[in-house]
This record gives sequence, structure tokens and C-alpha cells, in this order.
Amino acid sequence: MSNLFEKKYDFRTHFKNPETRKKILLGCGGFLAAILLFILGLSISVRMEWLGELPDKQELAHIDTDLATEVLSATGKPLGKYYTTHRSETRYEDLPNHLIYALVATEDARFYEHDGIDMRSMFRVLFKSILLRDQASGGGSTISQQLAKNLYPRKRYAFASLLTNKIREGIIAQKLEDIYSKEQILTLYLNTVSFGENTFGIEVAARRFFNTSPALLKPEESAVLVGMLKATTAYNPRLNQARSEARRNTVLSQMIKYGFMEFKEADSLQKLPIALDYRLVNQHDGPAPYFRDFLKQELSQISKTLLKPDGTPYNVYADGLKIYTTLDADLQALAETAVTEEVATLQKSFDQYNRPTYKRAANSQMIRQAVKKSDRYKKLHKQGYTATQIDSIFLVPIPMELFSWAGLQEKNMSPMDSIIYYQYFLHAGLLSMDPHSGHIKAWVGGIDHKFFQYDHVTSTRQVGSTFKPLVYAAALEKGLSPCRYISNEKTYFTSYDNWSPRNSDNEYGGEYSMEGGLTHSVNVVAVNLMMETGIPYVASLAQQMGIYHTLPQVPSLALGSADLSLYEMVSAYSSLTNGGYKVKPVSILKIENREGEVIYEAGAFTSERVISRQSSQIITQMLRSVVNRGTGAGLRYRYGYKGEVAGKTGTTQDQADGWFIGATPRLVTGVWVGGEDRRVHFNTLSRGQGARTAMPIWANYMNALTRESTFKDISKATFAPINPVVADQMACDQFQFYLGMSDFKAWWRKQNQPQSQDPFSPQRRYENYQEPGQIRINIGRDGLSIIPGQRNMATERNRQRRDRQRQRRYQ
Repeated sequence: MSNLFEKKYDFRTHFKNPETRKKILLGCGGFLAAILLFILGLSISVRMEWLGELPDKQELAHIDTDLATEVLSATGKPLGKYYTTHRSETRYEDLPNHLIYALVATEDARFYEHDGIDMRSMFRVLFKSILLRDQASGGGSTISQQLAKNLYPRKRYAFASLLTNKIREGIIAQKLEDIYSKEQILTLYLNTVSFGENTFGIEVAARRFFNTSPALLKPEESAVLVGMLKATTAYNPRLNQARSEARRNTVLSQMIKYGFMEFKEADSLQKLPIALDYRLVNQHDGPAPYFRDFLKQELSQISKTLLKPDGTPYNVYADGLKIYTTLDADLQALAETAVTEEVATLQKSFDQYNRPTYKRAANSQMIRQAVKKSDRYKKLHKQGYTATQIDSIFLVPIPMELFSWAGLQEKNMSPMDSIIYYQYFLHAGLLSMDPHSGHIKAWVGGIDHKFFQYDHVTSTRQVGSTFKPLVYAAALEKGLSPCRYISNEKTYFTSYDNWSPRNSDNEYGGEYSMEGGLTHSVNVVAVNLMMETGIPYVASLAQQMGIYHTLPQVPSLALGSADLSLYEMVSAYSSLTNGGYKVKPVSILKIENREGEVIYEAGAFTSERVISRQSSQIITQMLRSVVNRGTGAGLRYRYGYKGEVAGKTGTTQDQADGWFIGATPRLVTGVWVGGEDRRVHFNTLSRGQGARTAMPIWANYMNALTRESTFKDISKATFAPINPVVADQMACDQFQFYLGMSDFKAWWRKQNQPQSQDPFSPQRRYENYQEPGQIRINIGRDGLSIIPGQRNMATERNRQRRDRQRQRRYQ
């Protein structure tokens, strides 16, 4: 028995037997025939579509791949993209030769010789990959077959899935070769192939890994990207640089082998390290992320009315649209810089004087409410955790990335600490709009979109004194004269719970003209004027001018107690200063489909007058007075802005909101600053008023604009000359009050003491005296004038004429 096992079997001797040889050959032949018959039958089944439908030539001639939608500025500069699959198209003319050579040499050396199927490669796949299960032998698919796989992903079948898919891809590849030229197939392939990281197409890959366009790729960069196609993760230069470098060198060797590159050039490139310039662009990156979020809402409405030729609506995330917006990319950059620089400075001041201690903050009601509003709390609550358990989880430190003005920080911090940390940040919003066309030019919704996605352009906050110009406009439209003097006496409104408006300086008495009341933002005057005009009339006119939120029908409306948005207020100020026409904000100029056809275009601007031209001129002059000598005078003497501007500051209770809206002849810009929670605010009016929080951002932005020669048409623009009739109507003193003769000397001494820089400071107001021999003190545009109680009428007329002349010279 042992001898039997020790005896060696001599196959050659056995094979010499004719009968044995015949049986073996017949067996192999039969096996091979069976395989070929099986493949033939499978091919027939696939071609006859018994195993699933195949795309016909008509469908292949109109290949419709998912493409990202591009968002562009008015001048065509890219702002960002919308997509589910990050893919963009590149033309063949923009593909460098070395990229094509690298692809052909590595993926399909006989690309220009076959008709979609390379039989030599197919047999290698059959025997090595399928029969011998050698996965390292290579796929053997041509570029045309790989394109077929990209366009029509593989399916799972009950048996022989790999072979069935290969046959299916071969049939589709041949159809593609019949329809498209070799250059078109290469272009389609490079526009659809995956480079990993949800990145599709050479355009996106070139920008992701080398921060450049395909046309500007270097030969060694092209080799890196082509090398990734074998295994997008294994050869990712960010994740595995050594592997990626070795694969790149293999691609360069292939280019030498097939005569696409000289050895000397390839050898020098192989010695270079990979110079990665990685740029991961997401929804938070790029200019105007808050604006792009807002656009999604606009597009969701517009896209419902835009239909493709087949009758289906366009998909913003997949149909490769080009959306040309009204945004000016250069103005947007200036606006974002202004917000970033000024809020960072404000935050330092706030932290120094206002930021509470941890112990005090952790126990506050504000922090507890913020915890319950957080996504982490909601998620844990939904999972069934109790309040006690959630509190414990919120105290456990975890690794997290934090926003700071010094740059991103990685720390171990408890969720509770992070909420306290973020709660005390100041936020800001800025909106710029053309007051004549309504075109939105700049939109900054917050300080950092990645960490703070709440948009402060469309969100609502109390608007404070920025609402007052709408009250004055309503009064003018109601027929009240701009020289109508309005009492500054403290008043109680019994019909409204005995409410009484309070002036910020607690000074009362005397009377103001409309210009004087608005210039110095006197609360009592604004309320008295609105009550005389009528609250419903004021609210109705405000809504005609672009305010769409409900306005409270209470006296405090005159002081800006309503919660409104920058979006609304900038629209309203445009109407105030553009001659009286309602302006609807416009964000989209046109939309093109992937073929470049315009499928949507903004309609022509239609004007609707909401206030008279005369009222518009008067309000504009009053708002210019605010900046030149009133609450906004700091724009001139502190921030050095010299252009023409009509503006208004605004500050709400406890300095929770700081506002400044400034209208130049060509641009209206509104700025808001505050905490996300209204309980986060500066503790003093001197630090937290709109003139110290919002106005510096406006000034930074507009001064930067003035320095750019590109924007001379904006910075050098002037308001239209005021109508002489309107000028006559406004020719009156801003403020008047009466002093008894016994108090005049004391009053005069006080005027010569050091006073506020503002010649019309509230320090100079006195209450009304009813004594004999009183003297009337007028504060006009050019200072003080003292007129005896018994005035000479001719002298008074001369004085008024001189005032009008001075006003015209000033204008």
C-alpha cells in the first residue's frame, strides 16, 4: 500500500496515450464550448433586454447626468454651488494634452483603435479576473466601458453579476462609440468619473486637490488625478500621500511606455513631492453663504414654474443651472471685511466690560433656555433621556472645534460650556441695495456661516429710532407742514395704560420742527407727531413702503417697538430717498440651463409711487441733517465719511439692538448689531448705541468703497438739488423755547461752559416758562438766535431770508 503512494504519477506518459489525450481535449473543448455558449446566451439575454432594459441611442444621445447648479455674481464671478452630487462640466478644449495622454496610457492604451471593446483586454478579464479570480489582474474595461458604468451603475443579478454587467457595459460602450467621437467620449468620461469624497468630474477634482482649473493643471498633477481612478481612497493624495506618489510615478512610466512623454521629463517629475493645495468647498465656504441660503427659498418658488421640454420641473440640485444674481462680488467682499473687522473689535470691548462669569452665566435663565433650544438637547430628549440625564451629559467634556476671532480652536469642552461661550458673542447683519432698481448688491447675514447660520438680514428685531423717518413721511403725506412745531412736553397716554414716552437724555420742554425732532431723534416729538398723524395711517404707509410684518397699533410704534428685518427696512429707506417709489428687492437676474438657454429673466422694474416726490425730498434733507449735525454726526467727525448720505441711527431698550441705515444716491445700506439673545447687550448707552456699534461697520464699508476707483459712480453720486419750493417750506428753526428774563443771564452763562460737540445738544434745552417779558431762543441750522418777545416783523423776514440762503448754499 505504501508503494502505491510512493509511486509518482507521470502525466506526460499518461498523456501520450491517444485515448486519454482525446478524452482530455474533448473535455476541455466541451468545457470551453460550454463557457462560450453560456457567454453567448448571456450576451443574447442582455442584448434582448431579458435581464433589464438597455438605454437606446436616442437616450444616449441626450445624456443627462446630475450637475451642480452654479451661483454667479452679476458679473459672472462664482459665488457657490447647489448640489447633491458635486459635479461640473469641462469642455474638451479646456483639457490639457498631458491629462488626456495620462488617461489613455493608464486606462486604455488602445483607446483610439477599438470600437468600445478591447478584445485582448476582454479575454484577460475572462480568464484571469473571472475564471481564476485574480482581482489584481486589472479590470480590462475600456474608457468607453468605464463611461457606460459611470452613466449606468452596475446592478445585482441572481447569478454571474460581474459577467452580466461587463456584457451590458460593452453593449452600451459600442452604442456610445457609434454616437460620439473619441474626443467627446473622453470629455464625457472626465466629467462623470468619481475622484472620491463625493467629488465627480475633473473640474471639481482639480479645484479640490490643487486649487486650479483643469486647463492649468501641471503634468505631474494630471498624473496624480489619473492615478486616483484605480482606487480613489487608497491613492488619495490627502489621505495617503506616499501611495499616491507611487501611483503617480506609475502613470508617468505608462506615458513613457506609450510614447506620450520623454524619459528625461518623466524622470524629473517622478522625483518631485506632491504639491497638494487642498480646498474643500462646502456650503459654508465662498462669498455670501447667507445670501445663497436665501436664494434657495427664491429658487424653490421660481423652479415650480420652469419646466423642461419633457414637462418636468427643473431640479436646482441636479440640472446644472447657472444662476446670475444681482450681487456685486467686490462689494460683497468689502461688506464681509467690514463686518468681520468691526465686530471683532466690538467683541473685545464687550468682553472687557460685559461678559459674565461662568458661575453667574451657568445658572441664568437665558442659558437654560439656550440649552433646551440646542440640537444636542433636542436629539437626546427625542431618544428618551430624562432632564437629569441630559444635564449630566451636558457637563461631560468632549472634543470640539470652536469659533474665535483669533481663528478656529480645537478644545475639550462640555456642551454646557460651549453654549455659554457662544451665547455671549455679538452678531451683525448688513444689506446693500440699489434704491432705484432694487438689486441686492451685498448681503452679510452673520459673522461666520459654519458656526452661526441664523441670518440677521431676514430675521426680525426691534428697529428703534430707524422707524421714525417713516412716521415723519406719513405726517408729511397727511399734509402737515415740515415747519409745524411739535411739543416736547412729557405726555401720558391714558388710553394706553398711562404710557409715557421717555427721551434718552430725560430732557423735556420746548418745541421742535420736524427736521429738529428727527435730527436729534427726540422720542416725545416722534410719538406726538404720530398720534397727530394717526397710528393706522403710519402703519399703512409703512407697509406700502415694503414693511410686511404686522405693526403694533400702539404709540410706541413711533419709537421702533416693532420687530422688523433689515430686508424690510432697507426697502423702506429706498422708497424714502429715491423720489418716493416702492422698491421690491431683486436677487436673481437670470437663470440658464446647461445648454446656455435663458429659462428665467427678472422682469423689468415697475415703479409704484408710495409717497410724493416732495415728501421724499423733505425726508431726505432731514436724514442728511441727522448725519451732518444730529445723532449720526459721528459718521463725519469720528469716521471721516465725506460722501453725501441720508441716514438714521437706532438703539433699542437696554442697547439690545444697534442700527444704522444710510442712503447714498446710488446705494442704501443697513446694518444691525446685537446679541443673538436680547439679554446680551452692552451695559451703557455710550458703548451700545447704534452710533457706536452699527455705524462703524457702515463707515468701514463705505470708506473702503470710496477708495476703490471701480465704485466712483456710487461714492461720487450726489442727491438731486432740492426744489426751491420745498426749501422754502423747510426754512424754519429746528427748535424753539422760552426763558423768563430773570433766567436769561443764567442761561447765557451755561451756554458758554464746555458743552457737547453737537451745537444742538440736549444739554441746551430748557423747559417752557410762562413769565412776562420772555425771550424766545431759536436753534436753527447755523446756531442760536435770540429774538425779543416783541419782534420787528421786517427784521424777522430778513432773518428768515438769510436762513434760506444759507440752506441753499449748504445744499
